[in-house]
Amino acid sequence: MTTAAIEHKKLFIDNQWRDASGGRTVEVINPATEDVIATVASAERGDLDAAVAAARAALHGPWSALSARERGRLVRRIGERLLERADDIARLETLHNGKPIFESRQIEIPAAAECFEYYGGWADKVMGETIPVKGNYLTYTLREPVGVVAAIVPWNFPLLLAAWKVAPALACGNTVIVKPASQTPLTALALAEVAAEVGLPAGVLNVLTGPGSSLGQAIVEHPGIDKIAFTGDTGTGKAIMRSAADTLKKITLELGGKSPNIVLPDADLDAALRGATTGIFYGKGEVCAAGSRLLVDRSIKDQFMEKLAARVRKMVAGDPLDPKTRYGALASKKQLETVQRYVATARQEGAALVAGGDRLDIGTGKGYFFQPTVFDQVTPAMTIAREEIFGPVLATIDFADLDEAIARANDTQYGLAAAVWTKDIKKAHYVARKLQAGTIWINTYNVYDTAAPFGGYKASGFGREMSAHALEHYTQVKSVWVDLGM
Repeated sequence: MTTAAIEHKKLFIDNQWRDASGGRTVEVINPATEDVIATVASAERGDLDAAVAAARAALHGPWSALSARERGRLVRRIGERLLERADDIARLETLHNGKPIFESRQIEIPAAAECFEYYGGWADKVMGETIPVKGNYLTYTLREPVGVVAAIVPWNFPLLLAAWKVAPALACGNTVIVKPASQTPLTALALAEVAAEVGLPAGVLNVLTGPGSSLGQAIVEHPGIDKIAFTGDTGTGKAIMRSAADTLKKITLELGGKSPNIVLPDADLDAALRGATTGIFYGKGEVCAAGSRLLVDRSIKDQFMEKLAARVRKMVAGDPLDPKTRYGALASKKQLETVQRYVATARQEGAALVAGGDRLDIGTGKGYFFQPTVFDQVTPAMTIAREEIFGPVLATIDFADLDEAIARANDTQYGLAAAVWTKDIKKAHYVARKLQAGTIWINTYNVYDTAAPFGGYKASGFGREMSAHALEHYTQVKSVWVDLGM
């Protein structure tokens, strides 16, 4: 498992590739080999000022001069070009994140492309309305772009979550500055290449790489940025809200989760087993909507857990670049250490380990691999039942009846997603109404579509990504009154 180093990557500002003004760089690590695979420029405040100036000039210049239909054509073309380059971009995604190439190539790059295609179709359908007001007036609304949007993207789905923000922002006529996570900047830079290749005007899309602690904070505080679209942990989301208050930026936040996956006694147990496994181990559990709390009816729990543990023990980690691999490496050494810490805490607090629990060696002696891990006999008060681990660790909690299942599912600060497994459709809809989460899956898990909204309740954030609902966050409404009195 060897990977050739990638050349040094620069900042993308005003359709130009530039070194950082301070000359600093950041190393990018392949989490499956622990090798340095690239260096990227580390932007500073002067670079951010240049990107904001370029975005502002494009906003009031060539980008606004295009018709909505022309703008939509370019947004769609980004999606088409992503598919044309899917093989090489998927490889970059796997190299810097550790996820299997199957996920990158067959799922995430196509989903990102679909997002641009979807919003490209919306560009000439973002419309105002006429309003029947009292008096002799023609009153109508205009829906206009917010302005310069900063998209701050995490490391778990680097390209896809950038697409969720960039595509609707561009479709609505905004200009964008993308700040990818410092661990996973390569596909955001590939997106910049694609934008230039399809003819996006200079300044419309800019990509700045660098650490969140300095560059991310400067973005949030910058008076020339009108909106922040952020995906990440809840603590950082709260800090962004506090800092953005000084400039009254518009904000959407897609934050953490501790999503319940509820198995009722009348469920199709084989389907629920597959759903429980996919819910927590897809993406190595580094998924904000991961079904990290498995709630199982007490009457079937022993049978269910025996089958689940056997299923999980058969999961094999491998070289993420191998098309046959379905379980890869955690995204960083820091994340590996976080997972190890939570597993140790679970053991100390009395949870029963039934599968996994240790670091993995796939034969190379390197890489941030960790076994798929399942705990049983977890109580709602335990740390692994309350805190987001963001890794392949499942906490199993039992319940006595439907009311207790709902109460335990909602007993969390988070509210991003949830699922229920049952053959009783009335019961399924009842539970869906009672669960406090932005997405509810019934007899399935981890299903997404660009046409369906995604976002959280409670500490999982606010605002919605994807679907027509996202357009509301990238536009502002203006009322126009015309006196028709004679």
